[in-house]
Amino acid sequence: MTARNGSPPEDHLVPDSACAWTLPPGAGWTASDALLDALEHCGVTHLYVNLGSDHPELIESLAKRAASGHHPFRVVTCPHENVALTAAQAHAMVSGQPQAVFVHVDVGTQTLGGALHNAFRARVPVFIFAGETPFTLNGELLGSRNRPAQILQDVPDQHSVVRAYVKWSMSVRTGRNIRDLVYRGMQLARSEPCGVVYLSGAREVMSEALDGPATDQVSCWPALTPSALPPVMAREIAEAVSQARKPVLITSYFGRRPERVAALVRMAERVGIMVVEESPVYLNFPRSHPLHAGYLAAEVVSDADLILVVDCDVPWINATIRLSEGVRIYQIDTDPLKESIPLWHVPARAFSQADSALALEQIEGVLDRLPNDDARVVERTRVAAMRHAEIETRAKARLQRSVATLNPDSVAACLAGLLDDDAIVIDETVTSSMMVLESLPRDKPGTYLASGGSSLGFGGGGSIGARLAAPERTVVCLTGDGSYLFGVPSAVHIVAARYRAPFLTVIMNNGGWNATKQNLLRLRPDGYAQRDDRFWVGFGQEADLAGIAAAAGRALALTVREPDQLEPLLRQALEAVRGGQCAVVDVRLPPITLQDP
Repeated sequence: MTARNGSPPEDHLVPDSACAWTLPPGAGWTASDALLDALEHCGVTHLYVNLGSDHPELIESLAKRAASGHHPFRVVTCPHENVALTAAQAHAMVSGQPQAVFVHVDVGTQTLGGALHNAFRARVPVFIFAGETPFTLNGELLGSRNRPAQILQDVPDQHSVVRAYVKWSMSVRTGRNIRDLVYRGMQLARSEPCGVVYLSGAREVMSEALDGPATDQVSCWPALTPSALPPVMAREIAEAVSQARKPVLITSYFGRRPERVAALVRMAERVGIMVVEESPVYLNFPRSHPLHAGYLAAEVVSDADLILVVDCDVPWINATIRLSEGVRIYQIDTDPLKESIPLWHVPARAFSQADSALALEQIEGVLDRLPNDDARVVERTRVAAMRHAEIETRAKARLQRSVATLNPDSVAACLAGLLDDDAIVIDETVTSSMMVLESLPRDKPGTYLASGGSSLGFGGGGSIGARLAAPERTVVCLTGDGSYLFGVPSAVHIVAARYRAPFLTVIMNNGGWNATKQNLLRLRPDGYAQRDDRFWVGFGQEADLAGIAAAAGRALALTVREPDQLEPLLRQALEAVRGGQCAVVDVRLPPITLQDP
């Protein structure tokens, strides 16, 4: 299966005949059976679940399938909803196929928290099903209220919890059309811009008796066909690229479908355009390529006369950059105006809603018909290669200065010498991410992932999802100590051990939230907080963070306190992962604050 995030190939829609199974003797067909049947037809293979009192009929439906020898899903029980959704997000990012998450009424929905923000901002297709509190009081229907908690879980608008973060939400009102609701939700989740959808149903509805399996119609609910640039815009952009002296292309998530990366490389080489990966969510362009211009667009856009912003939400911060006079900017994206962000602007000449890979093909097609200017391409390529060499020299010099100490550069560089080219690196190091990207270069598409949002706690659950999607590959999570704790590591390692999804976690442990400290220093570099070391962002380094994973999931727990321990302990950890055991290496960096609580 080709890894991608977006519209899956048609063979991911499973024909009705392939899903046929026979009910156990005496069992009836219910709305819950129909929901699971529809998810199976949509190609869902994993259910990441945190089940509650609203799910008895769904549990019964899964048990009926098991009793009949029909096992279409791997059910992954997650003790925390954050783990369920982050795992489902990363699974979809690696496999290209949306997976399903089941949570418990309003409280389970709320506990999805920041994981929902990340999946939404990353435009990753995920199907969430939540129960609702029963709507009958006196036993009128099967599933009526029978526990005190069900009174407290009766809220006026459960969907308001998620409405700002999903493409679509709906409540099941009758089991007779539940398959259509699943197909509708999945059609929207898989259509660009992809995203999260949310369906809920009360116990009475999910217990509703139906006549039996309906004729499958999933093929009538395909994802949206990728859209192309208007021909006039393709020509305008191609001509602008052809005439530019210093063009720059900026992207964050072009590589969400790994097979597209080669198209971006071909286009860049064709015209000699430097490529910047600004806050990358995927590997979009090989790090070692001479046209790779680093990870900070602000360093190159001030001199550019043409900027292509392709699949990128925040190419720069307006308040901190100065664009050259007369620069032409074009924005190409499936969501070029960022409609879910209330205040957003890029001073583009044109905003084009199109599939970016298809758009590049169109631009190349126009370039084929334009006069060649080989000398211009050679000069642009030379300038871009010089920029690339400067970045390499800077990164090597920084590493050389710190090679004998424990710091993000030395940790990332050490890992670079130990990982194979196919290993998946999940990066949640936040303030250390630039050093990770430069000192742990990835060249192969599909080998780098980030959360896509700004909520911390993605790495642990994301590593589980990535490993379950690609069990043959090594998965390494690089995280800060704050991100590690936000990810609920106890729940993560219970799940990883139980479902045999071993991965390596490397904690860049600086004893607190460095991002918060750095943001303060940007505003008040000489303030009282800096003078007196009073930030209230530190939580010390006394806790045995790796020990949490050992206690919860029998992980190998290692702590690095001295530089000469780093390589041997990382080797030991990777060997454990290859043997089927999770490993956590807690690397003690210099603390960001010595403030006494």
